[in-house]
Amino acid sequence: MSQSRLPDVNVVVTGAGGQLGSELVASAPPGWPVVALARGELDITDRDAVRSQIAAASPTVIINAAAYTAVDRAEEQPELARAVNADGAANLATAAREVGARLVHVSTDFAFDGARARPYSPETPPSPLGVYARSKVEGEARVMALAGESATIIRTGWLYSARGRNFVMTMLRLMRERGLVEVVADQIGTPTWAGGFAAVLWAAAARSDMPGIWHWADAGVASRYDLAVAVRDESQRLGLLDRPVDVVPIATGEYPALAPRPAFSVLDCAATRRHLGIAARHWSESLHDMLVEVQGSAGSPTVPTP
Repeated sequence: MSQSRLPDVNVVVTGAGGQLGSELVASAPPGWPVVALARGELDITDRDAVRSQIAAASPTVIINAAAYTAVDRAEEQPELARAVNADGAANLATAAREVGARLVHVSTDFAFDGARARPYSPETPPSPLGVYARSKVEGEARVMALAGESATIIRTGWLYSARGRNFVMTMLRLMRERGLVEVVADQIGTPTWAGGFAAVLWAAAARSDMPGIWHWADAGVASRYDLAVAVRDESQRLGLLDRPVDVVPIATGEYPALAPRPAFSVLDCAATRRHLGIAARHWSESLHDMLVEVQGSAGSPTVPTP
């Protein structure tokens, strides 16, 4: 084992009940003790509770998958968004420093305003647009200030899984309910399966040589409309949809939303892929695997409505 890998790892996963946290817990490497803390078990905005529980667990690594991710609602709840995404991240960074643990912190492609049309590197200065985006960028800064070289921040975007609320599951539900869905066609990013991203986070957790900010997403690019069409077509092939559905492209300005979104949020992930030695799968392949998982868990030819 090289010096850059940790020989004995025990991990605390925060946000363990969310879509990413669930994938992390389900895919933990064999022999790695994991303390899984969902929101009901640890409120990361409670500084004393964070310090107490992290001290009790005495982890070598903390993976923070806890976040306030309701982008539009954040415009109406800015204090709560900041409490979770900035204060909560700082609380975990402080606790990690006190027990000598590394912190692997998840952030977002919303760090950028989307004003340019080429992938954003980790070195690109952030330019967040809305409350959610600003709270996440503040969280990054506070993690780096408090945890320094012991912090690894990995940004991702357009995350989805068979668990929880996300764009793919929302599209699947709407397509069951309606014969036509309208989807924004002028927002470009990279759909990323939480199951694949969880494997990347575990690989990063095993490394001690990943300070600073990194990027990860599946390969390829897509608009929201492209992704919705792929969800429809693949779901029809798998029998998750039993009737035709029209997917109609619309402009961002035609879709009512409180929060601004970046028009282009593709991340440059080359450095992370080289460093971890992991090749990214194309987003369409990951989407297929995720929908096969939905098919297997549905127990019927159609997806139950939440």
